[in-house]
This record gives sequence, structure tokens and C-alpha cells, in this order.
Amino acid sequence: MPTSPSPRSQLTSRLRELTVRDAYRIGQNLDRARDDAALAKITTEIERAELTVENRRASVPELTYPESLPVTTRRGDIAAAIAAHQVVIVAGETGSGKTTQIPKICLELGRGVRGVIGHTQPRRIAARTVAERIAEELGQPLGESVGYKVRFTDQSSDNTLVKLMTDGILLAEIQRDRFLRQYDTLIIDEAHERSLNIDFILGYLAQLLPRRPDLKIIVTSATIDPERFAEHFRNAGAPAPIVEVSGRTFPVEVRYSPLTVDVGEETVDRDPVDATCDAVQELLHEPEGDVLVFLSGEREIRDTADALRDRAMRGVEILPLYARLSAAEQHRVFTRHTGRRVVLSTNVAETSLTVPGIRYVVDPGTARISRYSVRTKVQRLPIEPISQASARQRAGRCGRVADGICIRLYSEEDFDSRPEFTEPEILRTNLASVILQMTSLGLGRIEKFPFVEAPDPRAIRDGLGLLDELGAIDHSPKEVDTGPTLTQLGRELAGLPVDPRMARMLVEANRTGCLKDMLIIVSALSIQDVRERPAEHQQAADEKHARFAVENSDFLAYRALWNYLREQRDELSSNQFRRMCKSEFLHYLRIREWQDLHGQLRQITRGLGWTVSDTVASDTVASDTTVHQALLAGLLSHIGVREGDKRDFLGARGSKFAVFPGSSLFKKPPRWVMAAELVETSRLWARMGARIEPEWAEKLAPHLVKRAYSEPHWSIKREAAMAYERVTLYGIPLVTKRPVNYGPIDTEVSRELFIRHALVQGEWRTHHAFFRANQELRSDAEELEQRARRRDIVVDDDALFAFYDERVPATIVSARHFDRWWKKTVRTSPTMLDFDRTTVVNTDAASVLGGEYPDAWRQGELQFALTYQFEPGKDDDGVTVRIPVALLASVSDVGFDWLVPGMRQELAAALIKTLPKELRRNVVPAPDYAKVALAAVRPRSEPLTFALARELSRLGSTRIAPTDFDPGSLPTHLKMTFVGQDENGRELARSTSLPELRRMLGARASSAVARAAADSERAPTTRWTSETLGTLEPTVTRTVGGQKVTGYPSLVSENGGVAVRVLSSPAAQRVSMRDGTRRLLLDAVPTSSKSILGGRTNSQRLALGQNPHGSLDALLDDCRTLAVDDIMMANGGPVSSPDAFSALVTVARAQLPARVARIVRAVEPVLAATARLRSVLHGATGDPADDVREQLDSLIFPGFVFETGENHLPDLPRYLQAAVERLEALPSSANRDRVGMDALDRVYAVYEALLTSVPESRRTTPAIREVAWMIEELRVNLFAQKLGTPYPVSEKRVRRAIEDLRRS
Repeated sequence: MPTSPSPRSQLTSRLRELTVRDAYRIGQNLDRARDDAALAKITTEIERAELTVENRRASVPELTYPESLPVTTRRGDIAAAIAAHQVVIVAGETGSGKTTQIPKICLELGRGVRGVIGHTQPRRIAARTVAERIAEELGQPLGESVGYKVRFTDQSSDNTLVKLMTDGILLAEIQRDRFLRQYDTLIIDEAHERSLNIDFILGYLAQLLPRRPDLKIIVTSATIDPERFAEHFRNAGAPAPIVEVSGRTFPVEVRYSPLTVDVGEETVDRDPVDATCDAVQELLHEPEGDVLVFLSGEREIRDTADALRDRAMRGVEILPLYARLSAAEQHRVFTRHTGRRVVLSTNVAETSLTVPGIRYVVDPGTARISRYSVRTKVQRLPIEPISQASARQRAGRCGRVADGICIRLYSEEDFDSRPEFTEPEILRTNLASVILQMTSLGLGRIEKFPFVEAPDPRAIRDGLGLLDELGAIDHSPKEVDTGPTLTQLGRELAGLPVDPRMARMLVEANRTGCLKDMLIIVSALSIQDVRERPAEHQQAADEKHARFAVENSDFLAYRALWNYLREQRDELSSNQFRRMCKSEFLHYLRIREWQDLHGQLRQITRGLGWTVSDTVASDTVASDTTVHQALLAGLLSHIGVREGDKRDFLGARGSKFAVFPGSSLFKKPPRWVMAAELVETSRLWARMGARIEPEWAEKLAPHLVKRAYSEPHWSIKREAAMAYERVTLYGIPLVTKRPVNYGPIDTEVSRELFIRHALVQGEWRTHHAFFRANQELRSDAEELEQRARRRDIVVDDDALFAFYDERVPATIVSARHFDRWWKKTVRTSPTMLDFDRTTVVNTDAASVLGGEYPDAWRQGELQFALTYQFEPGKDDDGVTVRIPVALLASVSDVGFDWLVPGMRQELAAALIKTLPKELRRNVVPAPDYAKVALAAVRPRSEPLTFALARELSRLGSTRIAPTDFDPGSLPTHLKMTFVGQDENGRELARSTSLPELRRMLGARASSAVARAAADSERAPTTRWTSETLGTLEPTVTRTVGGQKVTGYPSLVSENGGVAVRVLSSPAAQRVSMRDGTRRLLLDAVPTSSKSILGGRTNSQRLALGQNPHGSLDALLDDCRTLAVDDIMMANGGPVSSPDAFSALVTVARAQLPARVARIVRAVEPVLAATARLRSVLHGATGDPADDVREQLDSLIFPGFVFETGENHLPDLPRYLQAAVERLEALPSSANRDRVGMDALDRVYAVYEALLTSVPESRRTTPAIREVAWMIEELRVNLFAQKLGTPYPVSEKRVRRAIEDLRRS
């Protein structure tokens, strides 16, 4: 006997008769039920649900089918296919009736009872009009059995059996009802359009069907590749069945009227608007019927309508048709009318709507097709040629009521060359929204989603890129097959039914507190601009709209406009507000849509728990900045930087764009800009822009910016490793060279920079004791290298780096880190970082640590600092002795040629190498001979060349003279450099010659000595008394800088008389005392010219006037000076007291007149001989004449009397006469003259060498001057021997005399 079923199983069996949604809900409760009470409650629920099903079944209206529709004849086939299969493809031409009749066939099959029959349309206008049409045919009010739902409008109820909706609405419902249990049947209409939403729905349904075997799917399509849909829903190895329905009942004639025509030999391009109007007029001459014209957009519709009205066609009604028209205006095309009608439509009339009464179609062959550019990452709306399938669809709109005509404004060849089908939107759009929704639904990777046609991998990559840009996805999924996961931000974006960019703006606005403004702007950006700009009133419209313009922002103009409209709406009635909108070029219907969308978004955001402030946001700079930053959060790849003074902007990924002319930023574009959209038409334009700051983008896009670092370096100022940061966003440089702390970026490099620069090289200002001690120890060692001229004494930086690297922890990358660590470490290990000598000096450098490189040079009681420089090629390379200028005259030029001990052997070897080759070869190798020679001499006891010459002569068994060496060719570092410095140690001058330095600083040296002994000086005067000049001491001694300075008081001739000054050397004192005493004597014992010239004739006086001095008085003064000097020197020379001077004056007064007269008499023959010689020289040329001229200039010159002296004055006439005879003997004596000149050249060369070799103070001594007179006697002997010489003279004798002086 069979057992009766259990109550639970009975309840389960009853679930199959309930609506799908109720069956699932109650089944869940039934699974959880554990007691009879729960089962009783479920029983009640089932009964209530069964009643709902009965009510729905009873509400199915009576069904009738228009016999005139082709689909009616295939009703049975369609019904059988639906009953037998889960998916059916119905293919039929536009106008076949499939859109309105298939829902009724489903109702007839009992569908729509357990669930709603969902019917999707690609456009809102189609969803609404189809719902109205079906409700009308069923005799039902709209919103009851038949309803519709589009964005922001829901005219359906729980009793609705058939629900028309946009495919976007169904897509949104999937998020809330993943199994779509609200429906038992879904009709996907116009699937051939292959919009993004349709492809997503078809792919999703293909996955859903195995889990919803009760769900029926009917895909309707024009006869455009229906096999693709059948394959997509292949089940059990068989494709879904296809039922084809014919839609054309009358033939259609296709006429081709291309815009380009040949007129004779010329090709003429017709204006598209004129061509369209011509086609319309052509069709109006055909039998009765309305004309449907397809155009690309609203602007083209407006332009064409204006052009048709200008042609004044009587009895013709012109109607626009596009999606953004109000419902009432759209309905006008379906109303009955008289006369002819021309409908100007976008491609909304291509498949979505069947406009009644159409017999004629004008097809320009173009449409605006949304297309995503992979290269520029922007969505474009270019006007493109339509496909063959679309062209056939357009032609199919005529021929419904009678024979039709379609005029195509392109050639038949053009038609044949076009692609067969329109490319699906999924292949030409950004997939970000789809990916976001798919990820939100957990549908896995988009690459594996069963789309009807897989999207381009590049488009997928760009969609993911946009979501990555917005921060919506996480790229580290737990499983490879799950695809990206949503971030918290991504989940917020998925909950907002707007474009992901707009959603990102809203999320950021909520976070920053400007959501109220952002709702206004985002809702405005989501619709067509409410501001109209008719072609015939552009200027007036611009003037009206300028009231809302905001500097540097097109976005904020929406806020200003919104506030204005709110004020007007509150003050005006509905009719007044509508009239105001029209007069101010504002589109009333779009304003309504803007308000509706704003309200919907406001409601959605409140549903998310967001707070929308009701207060009016202030228009302050700060609030504007916040709004723009929130906008930028969604437009990070839509920014650009202006390149120089051009209007072009560098955008993301190397793109170039310009601000759209309609933007308020166009006339004065800012440096940085963001744009709501980048649209490519004739070029890439940035529409709806605003000025931004690059740091906003960097702050908002930390996950996107790329940071590159260059030039890591140590910063003494910041005491840390620094680098220059370059921040780019999609290739746009936000920051070019910003200094940043490199420590957190690269610890290893930063630590190395800190140790190498701060610790090793000392580039650090710190108070640590170890650091100062280490630096001092290293400086001392480096000084040894300078002295020894070696680079191997101090260890290199790498060795010191290793020292610190071993001791300093790896975490120390800056001074701040070090200070914190060392503060603790120094307590336990205070000497951890201390150097010792072995740390900084190499082990093989001990030889330079002795006294071979002293710090000072000692000369008697004087001591001068020595410094060393090892920089070959530099002037100060080698050893430098630093002499205070006050001591300069006290330094003897002896011993310096030996240099310091550590350099002597190198110096000696270098001197040996300067020897002539015939001598040098006897003393090689030079370093060995230098070492032995130096060992045998006592340093600084004689000139180095003398010592070396003696010892090398002995060692080399050859005679080497000191003059054989060439010290001038020594390298710079083997010559002592002398530096004179002031009392502050500042360098005044330098030279490798001490005498030259004295010449350079002679005045400063005297001044320094004088300052030291200023109390011993007297002012200038012309009389010497005990009160004026007083008695002069031989020397005065003072202490300067710890060293004794000896000064030498002397009479010094100055302006205003003779003064007492303290000079720096005895030699200067001797010369100055003689000059000063002589001047005082000349002032004390005057002699008149009259007394000197007494007794001379006028001719004698005239002869005396022919002198080199320029005047007779100047000559006589020269004679007086010599006479006074001779008297002074004959009586003991210069004196140092007023009494001695008084006695000298007495002698001079008695002797001076006679002495002057004698000198004048000696001068007279000199002047006569000079006149004779000048006469002979006049006009003479050649080397002998030039030589004589030089001789004459050296003997006779202003002051020659004093310089010659009374002893040599009588010799001058003989020397001059010898020159005359030399010249007069030419040219017969040319050979003898040439030999004589050669001898003179040799003698003068040796004499010049003598002068160069002796100190300047010795060059004017009597012995050296006597050699010059000896050379004059040699001239007499060479050229006028008969005149005779006072002593034997020859070239050899002169050279011997010079050599004797050199040796002395």
C-alpha cells in the first residue's frame, strides 16, 4: 500500500505553480523550516502566492492579431518554437510586427503568469511607444497589464504581465536579481543593433539559462546575421531555432544620387543640405506618401528643416524625430494628418520605430557612430558611412503601404564597397562600465565571458585601464580565473548607475563635502547641453549665456545656471518659465530632464547613506577648488599641459588637443586644464574644461603616477641624500625636477651617499667630537701628500668608507638617523668611530713622516712658514715660502735654491739633466750621481750649482762649471716660490725670484717697515736742523708678529724737500742718504748760471745750449749736481747729523764754483763731438749706423753729466770721435766693421748674462760699471785704433773681467 506524501513534499510540489520569485523565496523558507508551525506559516504563504498566480492568469486580456502584419501568418510557427525550445531567434524585416505581436504570442502560451514577460528595447522612445502600442491593441490602460520602465520613469506595477524596458534597465536589474526571477520570459528586441548592453545581456543569459531552465528567451532581430545569435545559444550541440518573418510587402526602387557629380570635364561637390532638399523635392513629385529623411544628428536635422522651409513647399509638414524630443513631439509622427509629411530623423527610425505612411526614404548614407579610439583613449562621435545592412534597413522603411522609392545620396559603387554589417558597439567602445558591472556581479574575467562576439583585447585593456585610473579595481586577485576584484571605491562606483567617470566624481565629492554642487554638474554632463545656440541667433544666445560664465571653468557655469533656473522657477509660473527659457535660448525639455536626473541621483546617493547639504554652497575660491578636485578624480586621463605659448595641449599618452572654441577657456587657455570629454572630429578637442593645478592630479592619482628619480646626491643643507623627482601621469609631466629625500626610495644608495660624503669627505656640519678629530687627522695626512708629492700616503676614500661601513648600521641613511643612533651608541662605545694614524696613512709611507718636509724655513733669527702644493701644471706647484712684507728686505737670497731636504735629490738630478749632452753623459744615471754628490756637501753653505759642479767634476772626471747648469728650465715644483703677505696673512704677490718679489712689493715693504718705526720719521724740509730732521741713527729695531724688524732711517727726497724715512734695507739707505744729502747741499749752496758762464762768448754759450737736456739751465743743474756729489763724496760722503751737515755746507760753499766751472769746461768738447757725430749720422743707414745711434743714445742723454762722472767725461769726445771715424771709413772697412760688431755682440751677450746673474743692488756698483767703460774702450780699439786707449783692451780681456766679476 503506497504511503501518502509528507507535508513537506506536498508543499514542495505546489511551489512549481507559483511565480518564479515566490517559488524561490518560499522554497528557501521551506528548507529552513524545522517544525509544524513553520510549515503552517509557509502553507499560508503558498496559498497567498497561488492566489497571485490565479489573479495574473485571469488578468490576461483577450488576444487578437492584426491580419495585415506578416508576423501574424507565422504566429503558429513562432508559438511552436517557443514552446519547444528555451531560446528562439525571430528574424524579420522592420515593420513585420514582431516587436508588438511576439509578447502576445507569449501570453497566449501562458507566459507572463509565473513571471513577467520582459521586453527590452535599445532606446527609451521605442520602449515607451511599443508599450503604448501593445496596450492599445490589448485594450488595456498603460501601466496595468502592459507597462514600461525607462531611466527615471517606471509605469509598471506588480500586476504587469508585459514590461517594456531599455536594455540598460534590465542590466541594472541583474545586479539586484542575478537569476532574474522576476521574469519567466525575456524578449531581447533589435538584437541586430549589437549595442553594448545587448551583447552583455546575451552573454549573461547564455550563462544563466542552465540555472533557469524555466526561463524562455526570444531574440528578435532584423535579417542581419541571425545565425550568429543561434550559434551563441547553441544547446546540446544544436543552434537555437530561427523563425524568419517577411516584412516587405511592396517593391522598393533604389535611386543613387551621389554628392559628387561630373559636369563636363569638371567634378562638382554638392552641398549635403541642398542635395537632401533636392531629393525631398524629387520625391514630393511622386504619388502620395510621406518622406523619411535619415540625418546624423540634431544639428543636421535643424539645418535641413530650415532649408526645406526656405523652399516654401506648400502643404508639406516638416517634423523632427530624435530621442531627446519630448514624448508629445515624438508622438506627432504617429498621428494622422492631411497633406504630405517629411520626417527628419536620426537612425532611431532605422529599426526601433516604424513611422506610418512612409513611402519614400532619403538616405545620405552617414550616421554618428560612437567609436572608442584605442590610441587616444577617448570616445569619439564621428560621422561615418553606414554599413550595407543599415542602408537596407533604411530602404526597408518605405514600401509598407505601396511601392516605395529610396534615394541614396551616394553612388552604387560606394554602397558595394561598404562593410556588410555595422561593427558591434562592444568592438568600438570603452568597456569600463561593463567590466565594472561584471566584476560587481562576480562574473569572472571579461576575456572568458560568453559574449556574442568577443571584444577587442585592446578595448578590454582600455576598460580595465579606466577602472584602474579611477581606483576601482585591485590587480592582485586571489585566483587567476576570478579576474580583478573591486576596491571599496569600486564597489561604491558600481552602486551608481552612471558612467564610471561620473560616479568617481560623485564619490570624491561626497568625501570632500561638495556633493551638492557635484550632483548639479554630473547630471548636466549626463545629458545634452540645455543651452541652445541656433545658427541664426548665435550672437544673441552667446550674450545670454555669458551671464553664467565662470572664469577658468566651464563646469561651474552649470552651477551658476542651476541657481539661476531655481530662482526663476520659484518666481515664475510654468508658462512664464517656459517662455523665459525660450527667450533666453535654454531648452525647456532638457532642463526638465536635467532636474529629473538630478533628483534621481540625489535619491540614489541618499540611498547610499550620503549626506547632501541643503544649504547654498558659497562661491568661494576654496569651494571652487574642492569642486574641481572632485571633478578631476574622474578625469585624470583628460588633463593636459599647454606647450609654451601655443594653444596646443600635451595630453595623456602623447596626444595633442586644443580647447574647444565654445569653451570659456578658449581665448585665454590656462597652463593646466582638464576636460569632461576629448572628442575627435576635425581634430582632438577638449570640451567642457577647467583650469587645474598639477599637484591635484598627483594627490588624486598616487596609484597612477610614475615617479622617476635622477641625480642622487648628498645635500649638506638637508644633511640627507637627495634626488630629483619627476612625476608623470600618462606621460604628462606633473613635476619635472623636485628635490626629495632619497632615503625612503633607495636605502642602500642613500646610506652609501651619507657615509661617503658626510663621514668620509666631511660634507657635514656636525658637533660630534670623533668627526672633527678624524677630519683633522686626515687633513694632516693629506698635507704629507702635498709635501712629498705622492698620492699613495693617505688611504683612499674606499678604505675609509669600508671603515665606517663596517661600524655604522644598515638603517642609517641620513644625519638625523645617525644622530639618533650615535646618541645611544656613544655611551657604550665612545671610540668606535675614532681614526688612528694607521687608519688614514698607508703602511709604506713612513719615510715622509720625518723632518724632510719642514713646516718652516729658518734664516738666522728669521723663520718663515712653508706650504706645499702637489698640483702639476699650476703656478703654485711645489714649495712656497711665505714672507711677511715687513721682513721682505731682511731676507737674504741665499739657501733657497737648495729647497727642502725631501726634494733635494730630485732637484739635483733635474739640474744634472740640464747639463749639455757632452757633460751630462759623464754623470749618468743622474739620480745616482745626485745622491752621491749631495752626500759630500754641506747644504745651504754655498749656491747649489757651485756645490754640484765641484762634486760632479770630481765624480765624473770632467770639468763642470756652475754656469753649465740651467736652473731656468727646471720644473715649477723644483723652484722655490716666494709669497709676500700682509700682517693678516693675505697674499700680496708671488714669484719664483726673491729679488723680483722685492721689486714688486718694494713700496709695500718700505711702508710696512716705516709703519713699524713710524716714531723715527720726520716730515719734508729744505733746511737741516736739530728741530727739523735731527740726527739719524744707523738702524732702528721693532718687533712685528713675534719677529724683529730692522729699519734703516734715511734722508729721502720728496715733494716739498727732504724727509727722514725708515727704509727696509741698508742698500736702499745708502742710495737714499746720498740723494737726500746732495739735495740739501744744492738748496744750501746756490750757484747762479751767470757766474758759471762768465767770460764765455755768445757762440760758446750757443754751443752749450745744443745739449740733450733741452735747455742750458738744465745742463748747468746737471753739472752742479755732479760737482756737489763729488765734493760730498770727497769729504766723507753723506752725513747723519745737522752739525756734520753744517760743516759740509761750509766746504761746499768754498769749492763749488770752481768745481762747476771745471765740469762745464769738460762738457764743452763732449757737446762739440756730439754735434759732429750727429752730422755724420744724418742720412746714414745700415747696421753700423744703427749701432752708432744706440751707442750715442747710451752716452749722451739728459743727465749724462752726473751719470758719467768727472773721471770719464774727458773720455767721451774720444769715444764719439771713434764712432765718426768708423762711419767715415765705410764702406771700404765693411769687413773689419762686421768682425768688430761680431765681437761686440759676443761681449754684450756675456755682459747681459752678468747683469742678470747678480742682484739688482749690485748692478750699479763701480766694478760692474767699469766693465761698461771697458767695452767703450774696446769700440775705440776695434774701429779707430789710432786714437789709442789708456790701457790694453781686447775682447778676451773684457770677457775675463766679466768672468772675474761673476766669480767674486
